[in-house]
Amino acid sequence: MWGYMQRHERLVRERLDQGGGEELAAVRARHARRLRFMQHERLIHLIVTMFVALFALLAVGFGVTHPSWASGALAALLLGLTGAYLVHYFRLENGVQRWYELDDRLEEALRRPPDVAPVQHPRAT
Repeated sequence: MWGYMQRHERLVRERLDQGGGEELAAVRARHARRLRFMQHERLIHLIVTMFVALFALLAVGFGVTHPSWASGALAALLLGLTGAYLVHYFRLENGVQRWYELDDRLEEALRRPPDVAPVQHPRAT
């Protein structure tokens, strides 16, 4: 998922550096479509992360009230999975935020007359 986001982001940045025109309008339309996909993906991952965290807390509670190796292993497994999901969701959320900035830059580039130099954004790297 992260590689997919980075490849798309790199493509959009390259097109922005090359200039405007009809091709840039097509890039913006494609970017808007992919942004909607990633927003849906982000929502699904939020729901999954919340459920895994809930079950991890339930497993910890069960382990406290009924101590055993199995309950401890289940709690450890679910806590580890929760950590992995949190990292993934964090990166997904930050990627979508970067894509919002790219969308703003695409919109700005499409409105700008062709002879005006683009504005350099501080987070454009």
